[in-house]
Amino acid sequence: MERGQASAQNLESIARTLRRHIISMTAAAGSGHPGGSLSAVEIVTALFFRILRHRPSDPEWAGRDRFIMSKAHAAPLLYAALAETGYLPVAELCTLRKLDSRLQGHPDRRCTPGVEMTCGSLGQGLSYGIGVALTARLNSLDYRVYVLLGDGECDEGQVWEAAMSAAHFKVDNLVATIDHNKLQLDGWNREVMNLEPLADKWRAFGWHVVEVDGHDFPQVLAAFEEARQVKGQPTAIIAHTVKGKGVSFMENKVDFHGKAPTPEEADRALQELT
Repeated sequence: MERGQASAQNLESIARTLRRHIISMTAAAGSGHPGGSLSAVEIVTALFFRILRHRPSDPEWAGRDRFIMSKAHAAPLLYAALAETGYLPVAELCTLRKLDSRLQGHPDRRCTPGVEMTCGSLGQGLSYGIGVALTARLNSLDYRVYVLLGDGECDEGQVWEAAMSAAHFKVDNLVATIDHNKLQLDGWNREVMNLEPLADKWRAFGWHVVEVDGHDFPQVLAAFEEARQVKGQPTAIIAHTVKGKGVSFMENKVDFHGKAPTPEEADRALQELT
C-alpha cells in the first residue's frame, strides 16, 4: 500500500485487533513485554494504516517511509502490525519467541520482512534513524523516518546525543515519537530517573515538539500531519499513554512490563478486548 486510508472507526477496530494479538502472542510464548506494547498501539496503528508510505508486497521498496522500533521490547506490537498489513501471515504470530521463528523477542531485520533495524539495546534507534534520514537527503529521496522510543529509554545518554545531532543537521524528515507511559522496568520514571520537563528538554535540544494523548487517534494523526509541515528541524511527538492500555488489570502495572499473562489472565484480557 501507499499511505493507508483507514477511517477513524476502522483504526479503533484495528487497534483492538492488535491488542488481542499482543495478548495471545505473549501468552502463547510465556514471555515477552505486553505492557509497553499495549501502550503504543494507537501510535503504531496510525502509522501503519494511515501515515506510512509502504508496500508490504515489496518490503525493500526504495521509496518507502521507514519505521524504527527503538523500544524493541515492544516487538509483539510491531509483529502484529506487520501481520495485519500483509508482511507476514497472521497465523505466524503464535510462533513468537519460538526456536527458529522469524519473530524473535527483539526485531531482527535479517529474517523478518518489514523490520528496518535489528535492535534490542535501548537508546540506539534514534541515532540509526538519523543516519537513515540523512541518507534520503544525500540520495535525493523523499521518504520520511519515524522512530518510536520509550520514555524509560530516554534515560540513555545516546538518545540525547542523537537529539542534539538531529537538530544540528536540521533533519526535518525525521519524527521521534516518545511513548510516554511514565513506567519503566523498575517502576515509575519519576522515581527511577525523572524525565520532566520532557517536552521542554526536546525543545531545548532544537526540536519542534507536539504533545498529544497517545490513545486519541485524531490527536495522533494531527501530530504526524503537523510534522510533515515542519521545515529545518526534526519533530518530537510526546504521546501521553497508559502502560497496559486496554486491559484493566494491566493498566499502570509495572509487573506487566516484561511478564506475559497466564492462560487465565489472557482469557480475561481477550474478553475485555472483544
